[in-house]
Order: sequence, then structure tokens, then C-alpha cells
Amino acid sequence: MKTRCNQCGREFVIPDERVRALARNATFPCPGCRGPVALRPAGQPAQSPEPDALKDRILGALQDLPPMPEAAHRARAVLSDPDASFKRLAGIIETDPAISTRVLKIANSPFYGARGKIASIQQASAVLGTSVLMDLLTLACSSQILDRSLAGYGLEASEFWRHSLAVAFGARRIAERASPAEAQDAFMAGLLHDAGKIILDPHVRERQSQFAALLEPVPCPFTEAEQHVLGFDHATLAADACERWHLPASIAEAIRHHHDPRNGGLLSQVVHAADAIAMMSGIGGGVDALLYNADRESLDRLHLDDDAAFDLMTEMADYVDRTTGERGPVF
Repeated sequence: MKTRCNQCGREFVIPDERVRALARNATFPCPGCRGPVALRPAGQPAQSPEPDALKDRILGALQDLPPMPEAAHRARAVLSDPDASFKRLAGIIETDPAISTRVLKIANSPFYGARGKIASIQQASAVLGTSVLMDLLTLACSSQILDRSLAGYGLEASEFWRHSLAVAFGARRIAERASPAEAQDAFMAGLLHDAGKIILDPHVRERQSQFAALLEPVPCPFTEAEQHVLGFDHATLAADACERWHLPASIAEAIRHHHDPRNGGLLSQVVHAADAIAMMSGIGGGVDALLYNADRESLDRLHLDDDAAFDLMTEMADYVDRTTGERGPVF
């Protein structure tokens, strides 16, 4: 089928078999300007859009995600108190035995483990400090959500988890220089930035032929493919998930805009930069790794030149390997 972009005027041909695979979509990204091009010959009426029922079903899947443990919410409240003590934070974590077990396993991983075995939450809080202990709690709570395979995105469980860890660590490191007060939120936002893929994965798998037809003729970022095929992308869903987990609006918005950081604030740029650098390092990128568009303006604003990015790649890889024991979650 021959068609023309109404924005830039470029003509191109879409093979009939790919048109059939994309029959339920109304648009196709122009290879020139990336604007939407109608998937129909001139003079023919527009196709019906994706049924609203699909969007309702996808959004409804948010309810299937496990809630963030109550210990995490209470711990965040404690950390907002400048007079919070190690003992008080440790006491909150100890109220959830399953979370406590995971926290201790991470605390004793090669990256965090102090000399001698950390045997209790109280000891962990005294040795590692409240900030690190909150990181461990965040990891322990998120591991049950993020430790899974995503076939639609070409990710094994360990790859998805490793990528999430890398972005969390990188976002914290970048924020420590750019906005230290947001370092904790940057870690959380980095860890959960791709949580929307968990929700979208079954729908991506169901429509593999549509995604393949959209990506093969003129490759485009996977977020664009999600928007064309499903109506929105994984960043939007991840932000909605954060609202379900009652996380701060700043974290949700950072995740929502981590693929278009110029429309977000500094925290969006921090997560975007960490995500881009993790992709460059090859840590669990999946199908969208090779087409990730790093925003140079954001990297420049954060003073991440090539040398700084390379140094952060090395730190990321070390953190991920030592935290997971190189084989996947140790918890």
C-alpha cells in the first residue's frame, strides 16, 4: 500500500502483509518526521480505533499488582521526620517478618555487607545508616513485583530485575550530585521506572505481529510502538501504578516523563539519564535497548559527558553484580 505523510509530504510503501498485521491501528509513524500516517489509501475512510474495552482491561490490570507493603509506607513517613532514629526505623521493618528476611539477605550481599555478618535489623540500621536501610527496604519490597520475565519485551526475570537495579543505583548517584535532597526518591523512581511493562507485557505478546510490522519497516523507539498499538506506553502505566502504591506524586511524574524528560522536572531527567546509561551498558535492555533515544540536553544539564557516563556504567555493573550475586536476586 502506498501512502503519504500529511505533515512532511513524504511518500512510502507499506507491504500489504504488514498492513494486515496492523489492521486494528489507525496510524503508522512516518519514516521521515515520525508523525502519524493513516494506514489507508487516499479516499478510504479511517479505520476504527482500538476498542475502549482494551484500554479499560489494561488499566484494570493495575489492580492485579501486589500492594506496596505497609512497612514501606510507614518507613517513608518516619524518614520525613528529621528526628527519626535508627531504632524507630528498624522497629517498623521488624513488624513484617518476610520483608525483614529480605532486607537482611540484601544487607549481607557483597555490595552492602559489612565486615562480619549482619544478623538483625537493629544491627543493619546501626552499621549502614537510615538512608541505606531505606534503600534495602525499597529493594526488598520491590523484588516481589519486579522479579519476573517479560517475554513481550524480550526480558528474562533476572534481566528485568538487573536493569531496574542499575537504573535505581544510577539515578541515586546522579541525584547525589544534582539534587541531593531527591536522592532517595531518585532511587525509588529508578527502581520502578519500567513497572508498566509488567502490566503491558501480556498485551504486547498478544499483538506481536502488530509490533513486528510496526518496528520492522522503519524501526522506531518501542514506546512509540506501544502508543500506536495500545494507545499509551509503559511509562504512563508505571506512573499510574505508583499512584496505586500511594507513592509521592514527584516519583510518579518522574517515571511518567522518563522517556520525554524535557516535559518533566529534574527528577525525570535524572531517571532518563540513568536509564539511558544502563541501556548503553547492556544491562537488561530488552527489545527497546538499541533504539533508546538519549536526550542530550538532559545529559548535559546533569554534567554527564562521555567520561562521566562511562564511570557510571562501571559503577552500575559492579553494584548489580554484587547486589544480586551475579545470578539474580539473592532475596
